[in-house]
Amino acid sequence: MGEASFLDRIRRAIIDGNIDGAREIAKEAINAGVSALKLVNAMSSGMVEVGKLLESRVYFVAEVLVSAEAMSQALEVLKPYLAVEESKRYHGKIILGTVAGDIHDIGKGIVATLLQTAGFEVIDLGVDVPAEMFIEKVREIKPDILGLSSLLTTSLPEIKKIIEGLKTAGLRDKVKVIVGGAAVTKDFAEEAGVDVYCLDAVEGVEICKKYVEGIK
Repeated sequence: MGEASFLDRIRRAIIDGNIDGAREIAKEAINAGVSALKLVNAMSSGMVEVGKLLESRVYFVAEVLVSAEAMSQALEVLKPYLAVEESKRYHGKIILGTVAGDIHDIGKGIVATLLQTAGFEVIDLGVDVPAEMFIEKVREIKPDILGLSSLLTTSLPEIKKIIEGLKTAGLRDKVKVIVGGAAVTKDFAEEAGVDVYCLDAVEGVEICKKYVEGIK
């Protein structure tokens, strides 16, 4: 079985909420020599599709939670191999959080795991985080990067609120702001005034690596 088939199968398992299937496919794919990072990327793509199904009300919260658990189980299989694939250590500091009005955690959790594997210090504020807390923590911790996640279109105004709050506090030019999640688009990110829009978790981590390499 080829790499593309494994990637498609694990993506499908996430969309379908097939917990046992996702875990077993992850094991089979690793044994077949498929990159753990590529598998994570395929699963992230599956979760993006789950987010779209939620937005269109084809899926409800129960289905999303099952898909999230499928991804979590597969990720546990892949974690040791992610560490092996990451040959270089990075030393940036990043704050992550899902914005207010959104309680989805899985995408942010994947990014946090990949960043920690690469050596980053990750401060995860959790979900449904008020704009004021993001601003307070940026002032207190002085991170290199602030990562914002949003799966729901209804929570997108919070991203703009955070950007404006950083400006008002005199902190906007002191931190790079990246955004991701099923609800976010490149056009929205540009309109909101963030620095970078990330299509998926793997791309987001690569952007963080390049940024800290440039400032250290």
